Amino acid sequence: MIAIPHHIAPDEYLIIDRDSPTRHEYHHGLVYAMAGGSGNHARISINLLSLINIHLGNDINCRLYNGDVKVNYAEDFYYYPDAFVTCDPRDRADRYIKRHPKLIAEVLSQSTEDFDRTDKFTDYQKLDSLEEYILISQDTERVECRRRQPDNTWTTTVYQTGDRITLTSINLEFDIDQLYRGLDTDLEQ
Repeated sequence: MIAIPHHIAPDEYLIIDRDSPTRHEYHHGLVYAMAGGSGNHARISINLLSLINIHLGNDINCRLYNGDVKVNYAEDFYYYPDAFVTCDPRDRADRYIKRHPKLIAEVLSQSTEDFDRTDKFTDYQKLDSLEEYILISQDTERVECRRRQPDNTWTTTVYQTGDRITLTSINLEFDIDQLYRGLDTDLEQ
């Protein structure tokens, strides 16, 4: 991620992002151009989106989105998660920005992993609707699932090779190897 070096207002960011061929994320006044992803990043995203899409089926209450739709909280941030699900009818009013996701997933890359694990997670916790935050490694079969508890604390479950992943927010279970199917290189075990 490359930051545009001066603070701007959210409405200025929305104009920049709308008119640019490059997607940008907004974090507390700073705008970051998003770098392109790897083939493995794309493959993992597609696998996850496919699993969730098939699972949701004809559920008319929930919507699945990929990295082309923004998630927003107040004037704090606008992010493009790799995948997210919202079941809140308020999120049907705006085609480009959603504010009430229950599940957000990010495929980690070297340039964004630290930010995804720390600042981005801190921001996402502001979303009262968010129940699960999923961090997916593209270098090894490892998925970190952070879940909000009733007392508003977060617990973390780590899934590795051979495990079955449970996404409680959408009542979905699948084998971890389904996420890593069709990658271009072997993963570290």
